[in-house]
Amino acid sequence: MPEAVSSAVYTLRRPRQQTTPVVFASPHSGADYRPEFMARSALDRRTIRSSEDAFVDRLFDLAPQMGAPLLAARVPRAYIDLNRAPDELDPAVIEGLARAPHNPRIASGLGVIPRVVAGGRAIYSGKLPRSEAEARIRHCWQPYHTALAGLLDATRRSFGEALLIDCHSMPHEALDAHTRPGLARPDVVLGDRFGTSAGPEMMDRVEAAFAGAGLRVARNAPFAGAYIAQTYGRPGQNVHVVQVEIDRALYMDEVRIVPTPGFAAFRALMAGVMAEITAGLRGTALPLAAE
Repeated sequence: MPEAVSSAVYTLRRPRQQTTPVVFASPHSGADYRPEFMARSALDRRTIRSSEDAFVDRLFDLAPQMGAPLLAARVPRAYIDLNRAPDELDPAVIEGLARAPHNPRIASGLGVIPRVVAGGRAIYSGKLPRSEAEARIRHCWQPYHTALAGLLDATRRSFGEALLIDCHSMPHEALDAHTRPGLARPDVVLGDRFGTSAGPEMMDRVEAAFAGAGLRVARNAPFAGAYIAQTYGRPGQNVHVVQVEIDRALYMDEVRIVPTPGFAAFRALMAGVMAEITAGLRGTALPLAAE
């Protein structure tokens, strides 16, 4: 049976024995909106969830049955964005900061402590103390990345390589400006930062798994991968990261933020995709002395 370790920051579900170098993670599906956070926010509970990758952790929760671990955030993206660098601090929402260098994510309000949710709606009516921002990074960001880095390092040492599937979702309308007239809208966008975060054979394997499930797949546009792909993807060191963005309309009602009646079937489809990705990447753990 899979084993689960849970904290206030994340849940880590491990197979009893890891049989593949594939690791799944969901940094934006956290939905633990604490009362004290909601009391600070200017948004209602439904609106604040608009940037959340709702239910993505459930789409991939059968990963341990494929012999792969799943790391899923519990803290919400609106509280702290685990797919940003810890120094991407926004002076428009955090007190006591000098003007930030030009950074399009910070400028749009999507730094490590987000200022807005989807649609540019402000999370707070004022600024946060810098001490609070630093505490969130210390108590939430750092534990998540310690766990993720540990998973990838242990996996690479055991199998000689590691492949992180960084699981996300995208609003249906996110592709409106990126779909040419007459062409079908992609269901999934895979990002490898244009070949820098994953080797071509790994990217091909992931694309083939989604395409084989009947899903339309695009690469790197409009989502090429963010901090996690940039930081952990080191193909030359046999650590590969592929960011996966799935159209939310395939499995959820985006307005009400509830699963659609077809959620179970789509989750089963994702189980098949996970099985296909891991199928050719199974093997016996290497002796540690080989490292």
